[in-house]
Amino acid sequence: MKLGILGTADIAFRRFLPALSKCPQITYAGVASRTPEKGLKFQENFGGKVYESYETLLEDESIDAVYVPLPPALHFEWGRKVLESGKHLFMEKPFTTNQHDTERLLELAGKKGLKVHENYMFLYHSQLAKIKEMISDGSLGNIRLYKMSFGFPMRGEGDFRYNKELGGGALLDCGGYPVRLALELLGDTTNVVQSKLYQPNGFEVDLYGNAVMENDEGDVAQISFGMDNAYQCQLEVWGSKATLIAPRIFTAGDGIKPTLILKSSTDEKQIELESDDQFLHSIEKFITYITDLNKYSISDNIMLQSMIIENIMRGLHI
Repeated sequence: MKLGILGTADIAFRRFLPALSKCPQITYAGVASRTPEKGLKFQENFGGKVYESYETLLEDESIDAVYVPLPPALHFEWGRKVLESGKHLFMEKPFTTNQHDTERLLELAGKKGLKVHENYMFLYHSQLAKIKEMISDGSLGNIRLYKMSFGFPMRGEGDFRYNKELGGGALLDCGGYPVRLALELLGDTTNVVQSKLYQPNGFEVDLYGNAVMENDEGDVAQISFGMDNAYQCQLEVWGSKATLIAPRIFTAGDGIKPTLILKSSTDEKQIELESDDQFLHSIEKFITYITDLNKYSISDNIMLQSMIIENIMRGLHI
């Protein structure tokens, strides 16, 4: 199986290709770049071809799948072209910038018999499996509340996250992480109860926001996100017996040993976990969708994720 990349995004260079090199099932074909020197940097470090345009890469019939790490506003256009070229689609999050476009891509993938995957890689880190185990085995008692937060300081001038035309905004960027985690823990009946996005004067996108989500069983998640905030990347599960805190729930890279904090009214202890390569496992998940003909054509909850994001967008925007 051969895979190509559309664009020379930093995440493709720093995270995707090092992980891909550990996957014997996939051969890296090359990168499409409109800036030759950027493409040569990829070639010097990882091999592969440098395609002179996105279209040229998509015309290469030897390529089976394509990774798209472009700014969000370009995801629908190039995701559609990837699928129309008959190639499987590994899409960097968010899948698209709106529910309608997400639905159109999923319908196209279904018609073409192709597989798609949205890259919320934290889902595949072993620490999340450990957290789920502690929730289900009664270590925390009955769960009273889930709290998820992800935010970081203001990025440099010119960053696409602050550009409306490129699909910027805190909700589409960092907000998608706590939304996706809430769906994972609360399940398919999760819906939005309340939401608010904040767009300060002088900015064309939302910089921070929050929402309350609830499932049919009455489980509640409070989520918050922002991209002009002090850094935070945390899950808190508050139970009747104890509280569990995961301070690196979204960004525990392959060189990090995440620590869980377990608090009760009388005790507090830290649980050190093994490091894991969540980016690698996300790629492996994509491979299973392609190779297992019995699996559905899309990865889990792409459509529901898009619907929840859109419902949050409809909340009060100030």
